[in-house]
Amino acid sequence: MNTKLIMTVTAIFLAVMGIALTFAADDIIKAFVAQPTEILSIATQLLGATYFGFAMLNWMAKGSNIGGIYNKPLVLANFAHFFIGGAMLVKTVFRGNSDLPAALSVVAGIYAGLAVIFAVIMFRHPAKPTE
Repeated sequence: MNTKLIMTVTAIFLAVMGIALTFAADDIIKAFVAQPTEILSIATQLLGATYFGFAMLNWMAKGSNIGGIYNKPLVLANFAHFFIGGAMLVKTVFRGNSDLPAALSVVAGIYAGLAVIFAVIMFRHPAKPTE
């Protein structure tokens, strides 16, 4: 499994979400809620900062050996994030609330897919680099 590609794609995905949540918090809140409040805006921006920080962690680790016992905390943190987030998003999508944007289904699919990928990485020894 090409963990460098996976970590790069994950870093970009999280960075885009982090930047959007940080700098367009009020617009994103308006897409889901009628009127943003100050505390909701702050919480959304903090979530964006967390996503961006996680993106930088994945970006910086993309060239390392990842899998099995190598970088286990990194893999476990990614797995926990995508599994818990994916479970919550998939459950929300399957409730069938028509008020939710269709993009939420796409994000739920991305999260579920990344949870599976990180579960595989967690229990598979990293591939030996080709020389």
